[in-house]
Amino acid sequence: MNMNLKVKINKQAVTRYKDSLRYALYVMTHPFDGFWDLTHEKRGSMAAAHTLLILTFLTNLWSMRFTCFLFSDVRWERVNIWTEILGLLAPLLLYVVANWCLTTLFDGKGRMKDVYMGMCYSLTPYILIMNPITIISNFVTEEEGAFLVYFNYLALAWAGGLILVSVMQIHDYSLMKAILAIAFSAAGMMIIVFLIMLFFSLVSDAVAFFISLGKEIMFRVY
Repeated sequence: MNMNLKVKINKQAVTRYKDSLRYALYVMTHPFDGFWDLTHEKRGSMAAAHTLLILTFLTNLWSMRFTCFLFSDVRWERVNIWTEILGLLAPLLLYVVANWCLTTLFDGKGRMKDVYMGMCYSLTPYILIMNPITIISNFVTEEEGAFLVYFNYLALAWAGGLILVSVMQIHDYSLMKAILAIAFSAAGMMIIVFLIMLFFSLVSDAVAFFISLGKEIMFRVY
């Protein structure tokens, strides 16, 4: 009986995961209803958000590795995977923290979890557009490649628009308030980076001071 219950629960969890991942397509095409239901009606999930983030990273690597050399100047042998991971995760996490801190002060309805899910679900157009574009880049001429640039801009603009709508719906903001929230979140990201750098600088100076002090004591004692 317990085994049957476990199997049933696991099936429900898998079904829930598939539905929440598939829901990203609805969010992409119906952003206002999609982002509202994503958090308020619990249509999204952290597992699906993590998956979309991983797919975004893999899409970026796929694009760097397999885009035709006519349209890319990336030297694959010089690509550092850890640097690429940090380059994606650091801005996203900084944005999530900065946006949540800011919106908490200005009557935002969303939790940090909701901001993170909204950000990850907003990346869906980038995943769906850039993967086929990478393949197509190997079958077009340099002149025809101008269309690839347009689709690249389309993917970024679509994702950016979804991020804006996510802020509006998750925090129940007007358009202008959402734009200001994103702008101040960007400023908040820079402040967080500055504070982190300042913290490590102070720690480094403190460690150097105590090491110097220890050496001086050892010198005087012995």
